[in-house]
Amino acid sequence: MKKLLLLFIIICSNTVFSQKRVTDTITSQKLNEDREITIGLPPSYEKNSKQSYPILVLLDGDFLFDPFQGALSYGYYWDDLPEVIIVGISQNKNNERETDCTTEPTTGLPDEKGEKFFEFIGMELIPYIQKNYRTAPFKIVAGLDTTAGFLNCYLYKDNPVFDAYISMSPELPAGMEEQIPDRLAAIQKPIFYYHSTAEGDVKKMRNRIQAMDELIKKVSNPKLNYRYEDFKGASHYSLVLNSIPSALYQIFSVYQPISITEFQEKIATLPSGYVDYLTQKYDVLEKSLGLKVPIRLNDFKAIEAAILKNKAYDEFDQLAQLADKNYPKSMLADYELGQMFEKKGDNARAVKSYLRAFQMQEIGDLTKDMMIERAEELKKTLPKKGQKAKEEPVVEETPPADAPPTDTPPAETPTEEKKP
Repeated sequence: MKKLLLLFIIICSNTVFSQKRVTDTITSQKLNEDREITIGLPPSYEKNSKQSYPILVLLDGDFLFDPFQGALSYGYYWDDLPEVIIVGISQNKNNERETDCTTEPTTGLPDEKGEKFFEFIGMELIPYIQKNYRTAPFKIVAGLDTTAGFLNCYLYKDNPVFDAYISMSPELPAGMEEQIPDRLAAIQKPIFYYHSTAEGDVKKMRNRIQAMDELIKKVSNPKLNYRYEDFKGASHYSLVLNSIPSALYQIFSVYQPISITEFQEKIATLPSGYVDYLTQKYDVLEKSLGLKVPIRLNDFKAIEAAILKNKAYDEFDQLAQLADKNYPKSMLADYELGQMFEKKGDNARAVKSYLRAFQMQEIGDLTKDMMIERAEELKKTLPKKGQKAKEEPVVEETPPADAPPTDTPPAETPTEEKKP
């Protein structure tokens, strides 16, 4: 019975988080032929009609589509990876990949059908996807060996079509191990570049891949996000299953929720500006990946913990404003204000904030019972009706003989500037 229940849960999870797959055909004027493509739409595509999604173009889509889709579905399930539109190009039914990736022997630039295929992707395929689907500006391209080498040709453009490149065990065209490092150094837009090899890779290809890595490591372009991996014990084919999740987590690192390491090393050590850190994290996500998503509740809690740890209670006000913007119908904003007043000793206003929170929608682990309990506990510290709070007795000092007249206003005493 337990096994059947587990199987049912797995099937339901796969249904909820699986991508809708569509097979389509594009009539290409560049190639003068029809080309089959497979499109994977995100699980939320139909439900979330206002959301746009990055594009992942897969060369060798016949066999790379499933492993990429599986890795993305798994990452999305845990909210580590965003949803993307996957576009797999069929290149292996008649071994089209060889002619698709034809390059000039001396320059390594696309040649003959390779030039037409290069233009097909940039001038026909991508515009077709952008026209028919809700796409974000961020575009990724991936391939293996022959196609992995070919996709590097897009880097020869001053303004490359793609923003991220996943080149697995590339079979590099002529001169590419020297030219790609130069191009990565010169490009002025943010670029993600991932390439890999393996201990059991084709030796001739492996040596050139390693040579290119040595040159790229010397590139000092701040807009380049670079990663190279050499998998021990892997073969030319098994390196693909190692490379895919590693490359996706590199490219989408900014998307991931605040981790313990990020909190300890980057947030808790700040002297101030914890809410600014959170705002900037999601601004980068929107600007670099074209994804506009609500700030995660766990990320709110991380910033809340940093504020409490560093006693920067005034920042709760800014955090409350951010909460109201992202979750306007929830109790989160009033809860954050309640914490600020409570920590600053203004229990009367804290009670009011928690009671306002009680009237809003529950969210995460914040409940109406919790808000009432906090308010009732703080009410015990407030003076009862008709009873004044205790005041310290005022001791009047006898002014010295040379003191100014009492009707002369005293000079203002400079107050110490608050440290952040």
